[in-house]
Amino acid sequence: MLLSTLDWGIIIAFFIISLGIGLWTARSAGKSVNDFFLSGRNMPWWLLGISMVATTFSADTPNLVTDIVRTNGVSGNWVWWAFLLTGMLTVFVYAKLWRRSEVLTDLEFYELRYSGKGAAFLRGFRALYLGVFFNIMIMATVCLAAIKIGGVLLGFSPVETLFIASTITVIYSSMGGLKGVIITDFFQFILAMAATLGAAVVLVDLPQVGGLEALISHPDVVPKLDLIPDISEGEVFLVLFIIPIALQWWSVWYPGAEPGGGGYIAQRMLSAKDEKNAIWATLLFNFMHYAVRPWPWILVALTSVIVFPTLDSIQAAFPDLDPSVIGHDLAYPAMMSFLPSGLLGLLLASLIAAFMSTLSSHLNWGSSYVVHDFYRRFVEPDATEKKLVAIGRITTVVLMVLAGLLALALQNALQAFSILLQIGAGTGLLFILRWFWWRINIYSEITAMVVSFFIALYLELIHPALGGSPIDATTQLLIGVGITTLSWVGVTLFTRPEPEEVLYSFIEKINPGGPGWKAVHKKAADDGKKLHVSASGWNVPLGIVCMLLGALAIYSMMFATGYFLYGETILALEVSALALVSSLGLFYYWKKLRNTEI
Repeated sequence: MLLSTLDWGIIIAFFIISLGIGLWTARSAGKSVNDFFLSGRNMPWWLLGISMVATTFSADTPNLVTDIVRTNGVSGNWVWWAFLLTGMLTVFVYAKLWRRSEVLTDLEFYELRYSGKGAAFLRGFRALYLGVFFNIMIMATVCLAAIKIGGVLLGFSPVETLFIASTITVIYSSMGGLKGVIITDFFQFILAMAATLGAAVVLVDLPQVGGLEALISHPDVVPKLDLIPDISEGEVFLVLFIIPIALQWWSVWYPGAEPGGGGYIAQRMLSAKDEKNAIWATLLFNFMHYAVRPWPWILVALTSVIVFPTLDSIQAAFPDLDPSVIGHDLAYPAMMSFLPSGLLGLLLASLIAAFMSTLSSHLNWGSSYVVHDFYRRFVEPDATEKKLVAIGRITTVVLMVLAGLLALALQNALQAFSILLQIGAGTGLLFILRWFWWRINIYSEITAMVVSFFIALYLELIHPALGGSPIDATTQLLIGVGITTLSWVGVTLFTRPEPEEVLYSFIEKINPGGPGWKAVHKKAADDGKKLHVSASGWNVPLGIVCMLLGALAIYSMMFATGYFLYGETILALEVSALALVSSLGLFYYWKKLRNTEI
């Protein structure tokens, strides 16, 4: 597809601004590891919150949502909507705990909570397992989306797309560190949302679609509009709604939606000025991520059902594309080909921005693990700050190259999403409870990690290779969660807890409170050991109330928007009233929660 001079001008201007931000922040980022990976721990909540949202808005996200809507309807998005519960739990329970820990990465937590060679091993191993292997898998899905967008809209080959799209990302993320990433994220997110909204408006008004009312009433679209699956379709209701909302959100580890926080979300919280800024940042992130952002993507996905009703119609429209990359996720970039000059350039720039913001965060996050939790911890503990920053920049480049190579072997984003969910199945509850149950030890962590990985390996690769009948994704998830959870809980109960001095130190540092630590407090009192903790009470129950009210408020806002778009005004107003009431309840109990922390 030929872009106009205006389109190219917009894209080039975007690249220049992004590169300029990276170069502007390079000097301060190079001072120390703390500056490079945590921007000096002085970031305000609004910048951090938008950065979290920008990171989770990657080039593959609209493709993923389009794939889901075309395959399972709007209600299929509960596969990721359910993670709002995880996010709100992080806001009201875990954000302040992470900030109190004062670690540089969430992997450093292992040697704060556990002891000995086991803790050191787990920290180093997960630095490579998550920072390299897992991280490359995620970045590869983002690169895959860029390949498809570049092929559909620009006619680029996969190698050309990856080279062009990743070069500037690597430059500004390796030069500017986390500060450069966060500031660039803010600029990129504003651009991305403006372009996405504009594209949705234009595409809904295409002659083939006929406007919003015609879209919503189209016979091919109507079956896909339900926000919650029809309960009368038992299996569909179970798979698309009950499993995600009842099981998946707390049991599965997935980057950006880790139970108890973690990954680049924890990195942002750790870089906040204080606990208050960490909490507000994560709240802003969850509001923007779930209540504000999904509907433009959903509308475009629904228009694609009319314009490209089948995969054959996509292939016919783009005959030069390799048939192996043709999937429902390709419908989103295919719809972009209908945009007018100027808006097309803006939308392309926004997709490039989404690609760059996600990659830059993952590159910085992954390199922080390699540098801080592996190289400095095990290879050269006395390395200078300057050398560590240099290694971080080199690692950034290497991770990008490996992710690009893997992207060439993937077929669609939903495929990778399912694999990553399966690998983390059953580990989520551990990450939630390790802050509040003293019995959890290093063997619990190792067991959860090993068992979940080998179950995923067996179900995804070994079982099919042995000629076994296909196992659907939901059954795989249930198997993974069940076996992994039983395994790590059993190991916890039959192995020794961590040494008392480690548990005492953790209590004094974090002050987690609650019945899960009563035995340790009693042991300390019996030994005449006075634990120095703040006087704040056990407020997790209040935090859970805030979590539920916050989730209800955001879900209601998201549903109200949908019902307004569907033309169901009365229902939209009723759901809006529910959003208002739950929001008022949230701020009432949140005030009580803050009062218990004084």
